[in-house]
Amino acid sequence: MTDEPKPPEDAVPDNDETPDDEGELDDDSFEEDEEEGLDTAVSIDITGLSVYTHHGVTAAEREIGQRLLIDVSFELDGCDATVTDAIDDTVDYGAVCEQVWLAAQDRSYKTLERLGSAICDRLMDHFGVDEVMVRCTKPEPPIPLPVGSVSVEVWKER
Repeated sequence: MTDEPKPPEDAVPDNDETPDDEGELDDDSFEEDEEEGLDTAVSIDITGLSVYTHHGVTAAEREIGQRLLIDVSFELDGCDATVTDAIDDTVDYGAVCEQVWLAAQDRSYKTLERLGSAICDRLMDHFGVDEVMVRCTKPEPPIPLPVGSVSVEVWKER
């Protein structure tokens, strides 16, 4: 029997963040992050949420409706899920999408600016975030010239 060759020392991690037998990180590594007191911010970005709405300047847009694509971005300061790996310690992305959908269905707006503002308000109130960016895109705007899409971004900060 021969001894198996050992990997070079520089190939072996010298911290506790080595995978266990199941390929998961050791829980001790999370405790170390917490003990070091590192400041961590998490950015939540949702792109391309497709919502059928009745927003627009023309009566036809408000009556017939159209599909909008909505992007949302905000930060979570002190997101405990970076340490605990618990879903309850972060924001449920499905809940964010639901709140965007509810804001888009709540009433009809003439401008994408007003819709984006209403979505920002709802997300700030519902999730307690201090700053939100919302982009509303009309993939097929009712413009008499060839245009791929139009978008409006709204940023709100407390």
